[in-house]
Amino acid sequence: MTTLKSLPAWSALQTHYEQIRDAQLRDWFAPQNDTAPTRAERFTFTGGGLAADFSKNRITDETLGLLVQLAREAGVEARRDAMFAGEVVNPTEGRAALHTALRAMDANAPFHAAVKAERAKMAVFADKVRNGAWTGHTGKRIRHVVNIGIGGSDLGPKMVVHALHHLATPDISTHFVSNVDGADLHRALEGLNPEETLAIVVSKTFTTLETMTNARSMRDWFVESGCAESDLAKHFVGVSANPAEVVKFGIARENVFEMWDWVGGRYSLWSAVGLSIMIAVGSAQFDELLAGANDMDRHFREAPLERNLPVLQALIGIWYRNFFGSQSYLVAPYSEALHYLPSYLQQLEMESNGKSARLDGATVDYPTSAVTWGEPGTNGQHAFFQMLHQGPTIVPIDFIAVLTPEHPLASHHAKLLANCFAQSEALMLGRTVEEARKIAGPDKPDLVPHIVFPGNRPTTTLLVDALTARSLGALIALYEHKVLVQATVWNINPFDQWGVELGKILGKVVEADLTAAAADVKPHDSSTSALIARARAALNG
Repeated sequence: MTTLKSLPAWSALQTHYEQIRDAQLRDWFAPQNDTAPTRAERFTFTGGGLAADFSKNRITDETLGLLVQLAREAGVEARRDAMFAGEVVNPTEGRAALHTALRAMDANAPFHAAVKAERAKMAVFADKVRNGAWTGHTGKRIRHVVNIGIGGSDLGPKMVVHALHHLATPDISTHFVSNVDGADLHRALEGLNPEETLAIVVSKTFTTLETMTNARSMRDWFVESGCAESDLAKHFVGVSANPAEVVKFGIARENVFEMWDWVGGRYSLWSAVGLSIMIAVGSAQFDELLAGANDMDRHFREAPLERNLPVLQALIGIWYRNFFGSQSYLVAPYSEALHYLPSYLQQLEMESNGKSARLDGATVDYPTSAVTWGEPGTNGQHAFFQMLHQGPTIVPIDFIAVLTPEHPLASHHAKLLANCFAQSEALMLGRTVEEARKIAGPDKPDLVPHIVFPGNRPTTTLLVDALTARSLGALIALYEHKVLVQATVWNINPFDQWGVELGKILGKVVEADLTAAAADVKPHDSSTSALIARARAALNG
């Protein structure tokens, strides 16, 4: 198998990196150098209703040309087409990865009839909950929905419901429970009336420890409030690929919504996993969310790589990760509605591409997934932006700006956007020693090194005209496809997650040891044994 470092484009990029690594963005943007077409004109691209300004990255036209060549040599187009065609692109589990089929408009798309039927079933149920036709065991309408899941069964729906709060019905509040820490469920249920509450239990296998622990505790909560076991079906629905387990739990078979094994959890919000989304915003807005993702799917499939947003975003990420040696990158949405987007992307990117085994089983000899982190602006400016501006570590940043507010406080929005755009400008320009001396003045020469900013810090700015269900769908799909492109170049499988398994297996052993008789506690390393002993002492009073 051809290795990444043996590709001609990789060698060319190494040489190119040595040639421009010390170049200054400030110089490239200087008026005498930034002639028509300007950097902004050359490096701003559109697709799927979004715009991306890549001009404040440490790239030239040659850089992008070589990166696109790398994508072609690595087989990005072939792997993209194989995924959309439903071929096995998850070889360790022998599965397709067809999250795109969940939002495809083409009747010839794989599994179209099954997807359409399940979405229609979701819509009927969601409408009943929204209009009050679905009631709890005492006949009261549902006013609270509690989504119980973890990972992709929680992060995606929670992110979308929060982002589209302005489109949600005011008659129903939506809550999300994921942590096995009882405080999570306890706080979610505080103040809720069981007679008016619906639980959506989301688990592909319906055996996930955290999810089923919370589901059983919530079932006890209903029973303790006076709900008969025979009436629990009015307060529970399940989303799973294992309907037999759902029924065994006590959920009526007609209230089971299907997941498929060809959709990974972190790609699943477009499926019945998004039932809480559909209840919150309605089936029409859910369809708009899918339509936005489909817009980006078409752009990803049809746009030349040179103007393809997911491809370019992925390749620029590779440029920093594999050539500049950046270990993390920041997602900074200047939108409180997108508060949970960085958390969602943490799983999407690091669970997908945090791998060291190539597709052929050999170990990579280059970095793969960067650490993904973030916080909405302007909050981050008063927390960690100091390090971004003046620390010795270079952290590439994705700024996300929504041009039109979704709220009535329009006077806030110019301030928000001004901060977003000013931060990217400041990170690019920095402040020279000469500029710092002028600010410090002759009386404070010792201040100069403290107010110098190195600048040359790379940023991408993604622009969204307005935060609609459709634009949000396109934004999410953009990052999904970015993951595929990077995985293809790195020659890894982005659709499995074996690294999650070992801790789960050992967790069951340790849990048994915490409650077993002293003579039955299994041997562990000295640290784990000591931790178990301390915990046993605390649990046993």
